[in-house]
Amino acid sequence: MGESEQARRPLLVANQEDPHYHQSSNGGVDRNSSATGFLVFSTIVAATCSFTSGYCIGYSSPAEYGVLADLSLSLAEYSVFGSMLAVGGIVGALMSGKTADYFGHRTTMWIINVFFILGWLAIAFTKVSWLLDLGRLLQGIGIALTSYVGNIFIAEITPKNLRGGLMTFNPWMTGSGVAIVYLIGSVVKWRGLALIGSIPCLLQILCLFFIPESPRWLVKNGREKEFEGVLQRLRGKKADISPEAAEIKEYAEFIQLLSENKILDLFQKKYARPIIVAVGLMALTQFSGLPGYTFYMTNLFVLAGISSKPGYVTLAIVKILSTTMAIFLIDKFGRRTLLMVSAAGTCLGSLLTGFSLSLQQDHHYWISSLALMGVSVYFISFNLGISGIPWIIVSEIFPVNVKGSAGSLCNLIYWFSSWVVSYTFNFLLEWSSTGTFIIFAGVSVFGFLFTVMLVPETKGRSLEEIQASVTNVLH
Repeated sequence: MGESEQARRPLLVANQEDPHYHQSSNGGVDRNSSATGFLVFSTIVAATCSFTSGYCIGYSSPAEYGVLADLSLSLAEYSVFGSMLAVGGIVGALMSGKTADYFGHRTTMWIINVFFILGWLAIAFTKVSWLLDLGRLLQGIGIALTSYVGNIFIAEITPKNLRGGLMTFNPWMTGSGVAIVYLIGSVVKWRGLALIGSIPCLLQILCLFFIPESPRWLVKNGREKEFEGVLQRLRGKKADISPEAAEIKEYAEFIQLLSENKILDLFQKKYARPIIVAVGLMALTQFSGLPGYTFYMTNLFVLAGISSKPGYVTLAIVKILSTTMAIFLIDKFGRRTLLMVSAAGTCLGSLLTGFSLSLQQDHHYWISSLALMGVSVYFISFNLGISGIPWIIVSEIFPVNVKGSAGSLCNLIYWFSSWVVSYTFNFLLEWSSTGTFIIFAGVSVFGFLFTVMLVPETKGRSLEEIQASVTNVLH
């Protein structure tokens, strides 16, 4: 069977030959659950971290010229400020898996908000560049923890028939955070913009008292009575949770037979394909150009001759609409199909942007419109797939015993890639604005081919089904 044909199959089939694992008594029959109010509320509260992450990511674009003027920074110094988010992300990536495993997902979300609030206060009240950079670094740590914990938590509280749709709340909230900071930043100065960023953090700290810990984390840590109560609340008072609870417990017992969660456990042959898929998707999200587009949009508007206020309003609308579309499309068309469409679209968007920048010397109005169209096509396409689906797949394909280490590795790759792009973007523009976006388009082409050949479809399968048979993907 060819590699691309193998990729089109569902990633995993039940590992019935493994002597340590047996299917639960329901025989793997689909159990569709409804979205209870408590489940939706818990999902929205958890996804609020992603809203703050998006606000942090987008902050440096509308704040750029105000910060440069008020603190007398050079372009190189501002590039350092922009890239410090990625440096913090690398630090957070190294601690994300172990932090979530040790403290639990809900407690980790409280920790995340402490990093966010301290970061916003440092930026809002700074008079020196090093404190500005420190605030950005703290935010990066918070975003990296969010990237791991937010996705894992939602994946573990949702039933499989709702998992894809509910997990898109994270990229939707991230996109909304970027859109809101673009809108507010067009009328509010950078210090006020930073203080406003702390408001959702304070709201989430209060709301976290009213959501549960992940039921799978509870059963993994021997808190079975609490686990059953939480699962019942998430599925509804009248729901029969016994088949799902049995499956989760049975799999947790199976996991106890495996080795402890160590980073070296990942580097076994049975995890080769999941690691290749996860690392490839993490790199694609960044090297396709996202940090350049997002962190330095004001600079890009100036190069393209686009007025900032209408440009930011247009992109805010585009981001909200496209991330909303993704919620309804992911469980209809699947992860893999949307990733291919997304990669093809980001390629087109980058080519349009690069082509328009090559014509700027002609000073025609339609050229600026073409540039805005290219940027809009990029963001629409990115938000449909590449924005959130890689994190969904990562949260699905690794079993519990290596999930913490896998999450840390993926986070590390993601943020290292982000640092490379965010730090070099302004220098690449000085080298060749058109060439920069041709490079991004080339990465998107690679991402499309990578998806076709290697990325599996995980739609419609329970986490236990996926993770129990993950060692079979190379057969």
